[in-house]
Amino acid sequence: MAKFEHGKMDIQVQEKTFAGFVKAVTWGSVLVMLFLVFLAMVNG
Repeated sequence: MAKFEHGKMDIQVQEKTFAGFVKAVTWGSVLVMLFLVFLAMVNG
């Protein structure tokens, strides 16, 4: 088994995945808020 060395692993793929997840959550939150505002205006 190879000896573990902290900070030596290539994490570019994980960083891209996390950035995509953050972007999706951000856009999803914005869309939900806009939808709720729309519902408030239509029913108000």
